[in-house]
Amino acid sequence: MSAFTAEVIGTMFLIILGGGVVANVVLKGTKGNNAGWMVITTGWALSVFAGVVIAGPYSGAHLNPAVTLALAIVGKFAWDQVGLYIAAQMLGAILGALLVWLIYKPHFDTTEDSLAQLAVFSTGPAIRHPFANLFSEALGTFVLIFVILYITTPEMGEQKTPIGMGSLGALPVTFLVWAIGLSLGGTTGYAINPARDLGPRIVHSLIPIKNKCHSDWRYAWVPVLGPLAGATVAALLFMILQ
Repeated sequence: MSAFTAEVIGTMFLIILGGGVVANVVLKGTKGNNAGWMVITTGWALSVFAGVVIAGPYSGAHLNPAVTLALAIVGKFAWDQVGLYIAAQMLGAILGALLVWLIYKPHFDTTEDSLAQLAVFSTGPAIRHPFANLFSEALGTFVLIFVILYITTPEMGEQKTPIGMGSLGALPVTFLVWAIGLSLGGTTGYAINPARDLGPRIVHSLIPIKNKCHSDWRYAWVPVLGPLAGATVAALLFMILQ
């Protein structure tokens, strides 16, 4: 397991479970149809847990270009590895979206609502206002990155020896993503991750889906630039406060 492979697989699991919970809630005829926002935010949070558990020991489990960028800015990640990680995250997101489509294909075929189909792959605004939507994505990602930068590991004794938490070390970011979804996600669906939105949106534009609508490329820049801007501000503020 290399760092590249870990980022691919970790991000793939993130999208399988994250996109999967949206499909379960919004597509016609599923067991979880109309289960609501609480189910979606919980599913996404737990998808983060799964991805971090897999990738954490090998790549640090960025799973998100915004995380990779922020860590590079604050000096906790090598700049020459940024492109490699982002490529892995995009590939993982594309693979995950393809698998969600395959497992839910009968439900895609019976769902007449083309926007519900699109929602399985990508985010969209509740009220379309580009600058407000951009700010929402930037703020959500700012919260994500700023808190991540302050997450610490348990220590023991006067020497402050780090104590490994194993897979439980994925819990802090799991709860953080859950909180962001519940508190800030109602405006744009909280992409807070360019790969999470762009990769599956590309898949939606390419695969055959009955009743499929456009992939809303006019909006696609928001969940890419917003998270990158929010991550940059969070990283710079963290450096100022150190």
